[in-house]
Amino acid sequence: MIPIIPLVVVAGGVLFAVHKRRQKARLRKKQPHRPVRFGEGVPQKSRATTSPVNVKRLLQDTVDALLFTERQQLQVAMDPVSRKVREQQRQKGRRQIQLSLGAVGLASLTSFYPMVTPAAVLAILYLMRETFKLIWKDFKDGRYLSLYLIGIIVTLGLIAIGHLILAAFVGLMEGFFASIINKLENSSQRRLVNVFSSHPEKVWVVQDGVELQVSFHDLQEGEKVRVNAGEVMPVDGRIMEGFGQVDQHILTGESQPVDKEVGDKVFASTLLLSGRLTVEVLTAGEHTVTAKIGQVLNETQSYKDTVILRGRKIADNFIPVKLGIAAATVPLLGPNAGLAVMFADLGGGLGISGAMSVTTYLQILARQQILVKDGRVFESLQAVDTVVFDKTGTLTQEQPTLGSIHAVGEFTEREVLRLVAAAEYRQPHPVARAILARAKAAQLDLPALEETSYEVGYGIKVGIEGRIVRVGSAHFLQREDIALPDSISAIRQQAEADSHSLIYVAVDDQLVGLLEMKPTIRPEAREMVRVLKQRGMDVYIISGDHEAPTRSMARKLGVEHYFAEILPENKAVLVQKLRDEGRFVCFVGDGINDAIALKAAQVSVSLKGASTAATDTAQIIFMDGTLKNLLPLFELVDEFEETMHRNMVVGFTPGVLTISGVFFLHFGVVTSMLILYSSIFGELINVFWPLAKHQEQFPEPSQED
Repeated sequence: MIPIIPLVVVAGGVLFAVHKRRQKARLRKKQPHRPVRFGEGVPQKSRATTSPVNVKRLLQDTVDALLFTERQQLQVAMDPVSRKVREQQRQKGRRQIQLSLGAVGLASLTSFYPMVTPAAVLAILYLMRETFKLIWKDFKDGRYLSLYLIGIIVTLGLIAIGHLILAAFVGLMEGFFASIINKLENSSQRRLVNVFSSHPEKVWVVQDGVELQVSFHDLQEGEKVRVNAGEVMPVDGRIMEGFGQVDQHILTGESQPVDKEVGDKVFASTLLLSGRLTVEVLTAGEHTVTAKIGQVLNETQSYKDTVILRGRKIADNFIPVKLGIAAATVPLLGPNAGLAVMFADLGGGLGISGAMSVTTYLQILARQQILVKDGRVFESLQAVDTVVFDKTGTLTQEQPTLGSIHAVGEFTEREVLRLVAAAEYRQPHPVARAILARAKAAQLDLPALEETSYEVGYGIKVGIEGRIVRVGSAHFLQREDIALPDSISAIRQQAEADSHSLIYVAVDDQLVGLLEMKPTIRPEAREMVRVLKQRGMDVYIISGDHEAPTRSMARKLGVEHYFAEILPENKAVLVQKLRDEGRFVCFVGDGINDAIALKAAQVSVSLKGASTAATDTAQIIFMDGTLKNLLPLFELVDEFEETMHRNMVVGFTPGVLTISGVFFLHFGVVTSMLILYSSIFGELINVFWPLAKHQEQFPEPSQED
């Protein structure tokens, strides 16, 4: 009866795994499936109550890795070759654990049926086939000592002294930990892809004079897209029909809206303030999105590979020390003690634990709505001593603030605001929202519009209380044959000097007022600057605007250093000048004219919704479109550095303990193995702990997530 016990244990474990897998598969079939789509991104922070450390959630990835379950498939437009490689890796890990379970079962039987010993040995050696290949590759590259060689020596030593079960167990644990790492990697990639792939889900396409709603992914070059007032341009294109005003501060750095008409180019992420356009698609977005995803994954993987190589180099430097101690131990304490020393881990896991820490913090940052495209910023951010901000669009919000109201003629400021607010009531763009906010604060009763007189173009023409009210740019009023008196010249000159835009208001054929729109400083900007300075950093503002508004903003934010009236090409020159002074520069910008400066800085940050050139160039993107996460970014990088230091401690302490225990406490092979695998679990805990620490900041994942 005794030989049946190991068989029952192994078979029971396999059957339990299969049962759990099928059970979860049945549950998934019963639940409605919703694929992950581009544009849904990551859920925002939730105040939902969660325990400080959700153990169930923390262990789920480990359980899934062991049972080979997937809570969510990666259903996004990624490179199919990458998906195929990922699936092959999962299948390989699955086979490794299955073969290891079989080898453990065979090894368990050797005590009762010696005739199965050759089969057990062959099974164990077969498990190590990939390690043999890696050793041979190292030999050809001139690396004769490596952790792979240590692994083979340990396995052959265990076989030689008759510990077949332990030898097979080594293969089982290798497959188990490889599966956990693969699971964490998949989770990180899924998070990165979902965060980065935000764009309109649907767009309106004109075909044969009929508007059809189609998926953004299906857009093709040459198709015609219809864009209405208040909507963001989904593509780069050329205007075929219509005219309107476009807010493209992310392109120019200026807050003034731009008049667009047939033949003009428009760019993705710019905002149509007024009008209705038919745009010919010049660049299909789906290909660009796929390329961006590939860039993110490649850059982060490149840094993780670097971390792995560093860790491996450190571990390789200690291999001669370990071999020397083991060789000296054999004549003193015997082969068992020598083999026990070989299980001492002297930094062997630093590469993997370091790479997993990178992956963990990439995931934490992604949940925080921070997309890190280049893992090297984990190191470079720690050296930053100077932060340079572009002014317009970065330190200011999309929605401006209504400043002065200049009444002309017999109308009062209150009457002008009342008419403008009524005309803009149905407009969804930021300027309209700013006007309506002032009207609401003034508790104005808005008159009804006469629908038949409603028009949209470079401005708005609407009937109110029997009179024609026009609201728009100076160009719009001139097109309507309305004269602009010389008395407003001083107002126009001052507004231009302050980089404020003017909205002109006419009743019937007379100008009655001007509304001055000024940039709105982001509410988080003042506190952000204060904390950055508290951390010992110097803060600079660079702007293409005039001296007065730039100086005013710098004073309001408490920034001592600023540069005004800087041409786009000179922003990078200023960044390089700061670098030449020995500063380590982080540049934060959002416009096409910031792309060169972003590239010139050691660290570059942009915002979601910024120009394609800026987001393509930046190493870090704030996906919530604000600067709120700049300070958490620095704090999380500090945490990452602390985690890497703990990895170093956890990577060496158990090895020193093992060697000391062999000499002074007579540790054997089993004890050394227990310490080794306990230390690996310790490294995993150190790697996963940040996820638990920050768990309370994020909502509990749903079935879809």
